[in-house]
Amino acid sequence: MPKKVFVELDKDKQDRIVEAALKEFAEYGYENGSTNRIVKDCGISKGSLFKYFDNKEELYFYLIDTVYIQMAAETSVDISKMSKDLFERVIEYSAAEISWYISHPIEGKFLIGVAAETSSEIGKKIIERYGEKSSDIYEELLKGVDMSGFSNSRREVTDILRWVLTGFNNSFLQSASPNDDVEKLKKEYIRQLRKHLKVLKNGL
Repeated sequence: MPKKVFVELDKDKQDRIVEAALKEFAEYGYENGSTNRIVKDCGISKGSLFKYFDNKEELYFYLIDTVYIQMAAETSVDISKMSKDLFERVIEYSAAEISWYISHPIEGKFLIGVAAETSSEIGKKIIERYGEKSSDIYEELLKGVDMSGFSNSRREVTDILRWVLTGFNNSFLQSASPNDDVEKLKKEYIRQLRKHLKVLKNGL
């Protein structure tokens, strides 16, 4: 968490620091991300940065919290109005989420990097801190879905969906260009997702 002195900064300065840190970690990941480059990019001293955050790790987790909150606010959907068919619901939800990633390339790239931190020390801390939240999103997505035709348990279906969608989204976003038309990318995403879900549906 940031220190009180950071919270008391004017918003422009806060935004400048956050933007510089996001760009750095999006480009280089946590381990190779440099606080020296961050302070140079946002025009503050390194001493000032560590008056705002205890260390690099605290800054990183603050960014994760900030971006997740932003994404959740901008991609909120009314589950009760979505299809009762699991696979159609996944497509509806994923279409809203992928639009956000495409429209926010730096934040999206940053979250892809966060998701890729699996075997590192910081990756273990990410799983400890956010693992349950990830499961909650998919459990919420399954509310009201007709599960009568599935041989797997609700929990197993939740886990499988999370693994498949995380891998598919990361692969698609890495191949997409931020210069491409958002609607065009969204249509291509849905086309490819339907293809993958068809295979998954036959398996489940």
